[in-house]
Amino acid sequence: MLKDKVETLLAKALEENDSLFLIELSVSPDNKIKIVLDGDEGVSLENCIEVSRAIEHNLDREEQDFSLEVASAGATAPLVLPRQYKKNVGRKLKVKTQENQFEGELTAATDDMITIEWKAREPKPVGKGKHTVQKRQEIAMADIQEAKVVLKF
Repeated sequence: MLKDKVETLLAKALEENDSLFLIELSVSPDNKIKIVLDGDEGVSLENCIEVSRAIEHNLDREEQDFSLEVASAGATAPLVLPRQYKKNVGRKLKVKTQENQFEGELTAATDDMITIEWKAREPKPVGKGKHTVQKRQEIAMADIQEAKVVLKF
């Protein structure tokens, strides 16, 4: 089956560059192969070309016609794997859970949990006015519905 062949070839290609990892692999009924990659140091055009060649050169178009697209996860694509969170420590994230939405700096990430920190203006406990407080929230990976890096221009 085409998908099995692609998975095997992709695994081999990713072994050769272990800073890259798979985000998505799909094969449509009309043999359109789509591979989305991310990398600990990002994904270059050269990385996409290498993976594409490793797969394309080992499939026989005479046996089965196909189209192949290898792309990097977009800057605005939601984070889906713990490895993506780990590479984005120090960046600003917007995180949605069932109950809340948080926006702040990702200060820690493990396989099970992330920590977000931000500053907030709150009423003073005594007296009038507001003061700035440092907030911190730990969020279990299982509770995250969507998380995206907030881009600054």
